[in-house]
Parts: sequence; structure tokens; C-alpha cells
Amino acid sequence: MIDLSDVLDARVRVEETARRTPLDYSHTFSDMTGAEVHLKLETFQRTGSFKIRGATNRIATLSDDEAAAGVVTASAGNHAQGVALAATRSGVDAKIVMPENAPISKIEATRDYGATVVLHGDDYNEAQARAHEIEREEGRTYVHAFDDELVMAGQGTIGLEIIEDLPELDTVVVPIGGGGLIAGIATAVKKQKPAARVVGVQAEGAASAAESLRKGEVHTLDAVDTIADGIATRSVGGKPFEVIEERVDEVVTVSDSEIAVAVTHLLERAKTLVEGAGAVPLAALLSGAIEYEADEVIVPVLSGGNIDMNTLTTVIMRGLVETGRYVKLRTVLKDRPGALDDLIDIISARRANIYGIQHDRTSRDIAMNAAEVELDLETRGQAHVEELLAALREEGFDVAVLA
Repeated sequence: MIDLSDVLDARVRVEETARRTPLDYSHTFSDMTGAEVHLKLETFQRTGSFKIRGATNRIATLSDDEAAAGVVTASAGNHAQGVALAATRSGVDAKIVMPENAPISKIEATRDYGATVVLHGDDYNEAQARAHEIEREEGRTYVHAFDDELVMAGQGTIGLEIIEDLPELDTVVVPIGGGGLIAGIATAVKKQKPAARVVGVQAEGAASAAESLRKGEVHTLDAVDTIADGIATRSVGGKPFEVIEERVDEVVTVSDSEIAVAVTHLLERAKTLVEGAGAVPLAALLSGAIEYEADEVIVPVLSGGNIDMNTLTTVIMRGLVETGRYVKLRTVLKDRPGALDDLIDIISARRANIYGIQHDRTSRDIAMNAAEVELDLETRGQAHVEELLAALREEGFDVAVLA
């Protein structure tokens, strides 16, 4: 099991490649939660996520023969970019196997960092199988994304920075996918400040660590389903799990809706773009998944900001819906002149902004003398939505909320 000395050694190896990222006190989230919240902004890390730390530490420890043979790994995103840049800076050839349907932006970024990209398979598992074939065929060293003590120690350098910048730390909140990040941070924090609390957070649709802790052994999920693709792993790693069992105080889960709200708040209030996986620590705080004392000093680790633009659009829309900033309504009107005007007058009087209207007389689900109307509205919060619905229903409109 890794120890503090491993993390301290890792810091020496990674300091010229990985940036020391900011620890930013947030007035907004402190006011919203009642805690003293400091955001650890790994979103400003090279390659846009923490992965460069562990990859650099692993590659820095290759023997001369291993470095000459090169490295290989499989990834659809952050790990791919971290290994690519770390290998390039060390003069080591890297091959990254990515699923054929990986986002083009991540494929291009990985190539731009200097790696050879091999597209193979429909998902990560198929890409990983091909990467291990290349490992055997070409004698390359496989750089695991999380189940490697040197990778875990590299990620733990985040914990060193947190303790140095904020010695009064009470709780650090960390995302969990494969577990390498939280294993490293927990080691750095607990070995220096045993009283500090380390809390892990997973998406409900990928809660392998939470289930593993319940069972007392590593558990592999049949499938994962979450917008937080960076932590959408079916199983926590065996080596990280040993550390999690010993040094992590609690593991909680959050829903995709709660993750979307956190991403939206970070973008709007903190002016910080964070991917779903990186937002889960804040989602846990805002949703009440974690219990804490008033004025407790808490650090959510925002682990990365590499979010696909199409995904971002979906996440923001979900966040707006969940916070009452956007609503989609359906109602049925009598097909007569002025009926739509009456509906719009009520909406206008309640100062909701209309994004779009769909007016359909041909739906089979309504009477011949009726028209179905769907409206996309910009609203100002849940109370405003409830006020608008009450006004419409008071005037006799049968309104259904679609989103």
C-alpha cells in the first residue's frame, strides 16, 4: 500500500510537468452551504485534468529499456491526454488506444500532445483489450489509469498542495471512478492530518466503490450509466480499494440531475467550466449528500474540465430545468381564434420568456376541434414556475410539465 513517502517522491518527479493548481475560496458556495468552501481547481491543470500527475510519475520511473520500448494505454479522454503529454515530455513513444466513437476533440487533443492514436472497438473494454495486445506484441509498458501505485502516488500530490495551502482543512471531497485519485489524496491528507475527513463521491449510475465497500471486496457492475463519463467505471481498482477501505471515511453518491446542477452553478457563479466527473464533489455538498458542521472547512476537488460541447449543452439544459430556470409545458386549446393569445397573455403577465412554441392541430391524441401546444419557457426559479402553473390552471388550462 502506498505511503506518504511515495507521494513526496512523486512530487519531485512531477513538479516540472504538472502545475500547482489554485485553491480558491468561494464566497458563493460558502453562502449556499454554510460551510467554508475552497475549490481545488484541477480544471487549470495541464491537459485539463489531474491525470497528468499520475502519468508523469509512472513514466518517470521507467527503466532505460522500458522507456526505449515505449508505453501504451487505453482511454477515451483525460488519461489518454495525460499519458500523451507526459510521454512526449520524457521523450518516450506512446500509443493510445481509443474507442472508435470517442469524441473527435479528445482524439485530436491526444494526437496534438504527441501520441499515436489507435482507434479500436465500440467501448473502453474493447479498446483496453487491444492495448494489452499491443503491450505484448511490441513490448511496451502498459500505463494503467488508476490501478497502479505510482499513478496513485502522482495523483496524491494534489493532497500535499491542499494541506500546504490550507492547514486548517476539515474535509476534502474527491470524485471516485477507478479510485486512483482518492487513494493518493487520502494518503497525503491522512498521513499528515489524521483528523481530517476524506469523503469520496460517485455517480449513482456508476457506484462501484460504494457497493464494494458494502460487500467488503471489489465489486464489478454489470453496466454504468451517468453523464459523468470521467468516473463511469464498472469497477474500482484493487490497489486503490485497499487504500479506500483504510483511509477514506465515507463514500456517497449523487444523481445525474444533481451533477448537472453543480456544473451549471460552477459555470454561472464561479465562471469555471467543469466536467461532470469533476463536479460531483460540489454536487454532494449542494445536494446534502454529505453531513457537515457550520463553518466546516471543506475542499471539493474539481478534478477536470474536459467536457464535450454536445454533452455540455445537455448538462446545462438539465441544470436549468432542475433549478427552475427552464420549463417545457404542454396544454390543449380549443381551436378558435384568440385561444393562443389568451394563453400567451397569462405567460407574459407572469413575466416568463418564451423560447419557442409548437402548435399542432393534427395530433391523434386530441379532439378534432382542439390544438395541442408545447411551449419552451425561460423562468426565474422553482417558485416562479409554480406561480405560472397556478395561474394557468386557475384560468382553466390543463397543463402538463414535460421538462
